[in-house]
Amino acid sequence: MAERGIEVLLVTDPANINYLSGYDAWSFYVHQMLVIVIDEPQPIWIGRNQDANGAKVTTWLSEENIIPYPDYYIHSTINHPMEFIAGKLKQIGHGKRYVGVEMDNYYFSAKAYEQLKKHLCYATFKDAGLLVNYVRIVKSDQEIEYMRRAGKIAEAAMKRGIENVRTDKRECDAAANIYYQIVSGTEQFGGDYPAIAPLLPTGENTSSPHLTWTDRSFQHGDSVIIELAGCYKRYHVPLARTISVGAPNKELKRITPIVVEGLNEVLESVKPGKTCGDLEAVWRKCLQKHGIEKESRLGYSVGLNYPPDWGEHTASIRDGDHTILRPNMTFHLIPGLWFDNYGIEISETFRVTEKGCETFTNFPRDLIVQDPFSFNKQDGKIS
Repeated sequence: MAERGIEVLLVTDPANINYLSGYDAWSFYVHQMLVIVIDEPQPIWIGRNQDANGAKVTTWLSEENIIPYPDYYIHSTINHPMEFIAGKLKQIGHGKRYVGVEMDNYYFSAKAYEQLKKHLCYATFKDAGLLVNYVRIVKSDQEIEYMRRAGKIAEAAMKRGIENVRTDKRECDAAANIYYQIVSGTEQFGGDYPAIAPLLPTGENTSSPHLTWTDRSFQHGDSVIIELAGCYKRYHVPLARTISVGAPNKELKRITPIVVEGLNEVLESVKPGKTCGDLEAVWRKCLQKHGIEKESRLGYSVGLNYPPDWGEHTASIRDGDHTILRPNMTFHLIPGLWFDNYGIEISETFRVTEKGCETFTNFPRDLIVQDPFSFNKQDGKIS
């Protein structure tokens, strides 16, 4: 804040609010804010009246620093929560300061910004986008432990999902079982809802990586991509694998070893001091040997988040990203390839260590060929 000339930081990204205060509730569908004043010892939480008790339960803030606004500000065409927030800031003497706002996030609307400018007309506004996000990019040892637990949940959820990719199952049944495992977690610790729903494109839809599921039954010969994340205390470890229901087609047979080779080479190249662009160059060199190009980025910083995304919106593993790798940075490395009528994803989430990297999951790093037939418990027959 000092480096950017910001005296009052208005944080609206729920992941950043959680990171700074501990606040954790499904209340981000209405306006809420954490106010960081550069010369005050504690932040101030401002949110909907019925969520104030949640702030008392989940944060470390003193009760006087939890300020609720009345419900008539919610979804009103007359009143706006930013008018209330601006009034409070003026009341406590911050109406004429340099105010930073997170200009480019899902939870801070154009109207919110206009209302703040209208009611804090003597303040000087600055873009504080990603200020907190870049602080979060290097994890503490405690955060790494949370991600290790999330990795165990991801392993269990992927195993359960693959078990349900069979010809007597619907896509929605597989998704339901994945969700069950993500929330149930392990015997040692429970899970949390992920920031992104499990993605489950099937057949030719594997060419579109962000499709979810239908009520269609899996068919012999289908290819299926499962991309999910284990989540523990809001920390995510994504994991993607590609499954073939029965013998894989010739396209998957051809492309799988190329993807696995590139994935392994990138992981082996990770070390502090390299840049995200350096990692992408390793992948690109591997693809060029086979005459393939990948338009999309290779990965991104990942960790603490809320819907609709588990990425941190900071460093990306792609050409031109000069972010220098440091120990305890964490990335989802997803060398997915998507063509006109098929696709493949085999991913790993890793931590940069002092000498290399640590992956958070231990799952077969290959195309998974699933027996299309399963035992029908109702009539005792093979279906």
